[in-house]
Amino acid sequence: MSAPAFHLAFPVHDLAAARAFYGDILGCAEGRSSAQWVDFDFRGHQIVAHLVPAANQASTEACTDVDGERVPVRHFGLVLPMDEWHALVERLRGAGLRFLIEPGLRFVGEVGEQATCFVRDPSGNALEFKAFRDPTQLFAR
Repeated sequence: MSAPAFHLAFPVHDLAAARAFYGDILGCAEGRSSAQWVDFDFRGHQIVAHLVPAANQASTEACTDVDGERVPVRHFGLVLPMDEWHALVERLRGAGLRFLIEPGLRFVGEVGEQATCFVRDPSGNALEFKAFRDPTQLFAR
């Protein structure tokens, strides 16, 4: 039995910039859309960018400490195979994106060791991309 797809809606202040980031840079196929929103296929999951004036967006500034890094509390992303994570990091670098948290390893030598990086989309939404040294430890404690 396959896992159900999740759905995530989030605010953006520019749909064209969202299409360029999620479609062109991240390679997400575009689904249905209107003048106010656009669906993207986020590795089989439905994410929806909703047009909201920047002044009305919720704060993206709240952070918490995770393994010595200030991590934005509001974020989403993907857990990728390690080779795909490295390829995505190179694609993000090639697109000239500035990393919010540079690519690196977290929890080194511990259960759940992972490669991770954070970027912001053009509307300031934080995304984390990670890969586990041992993928079976995704939920390990």
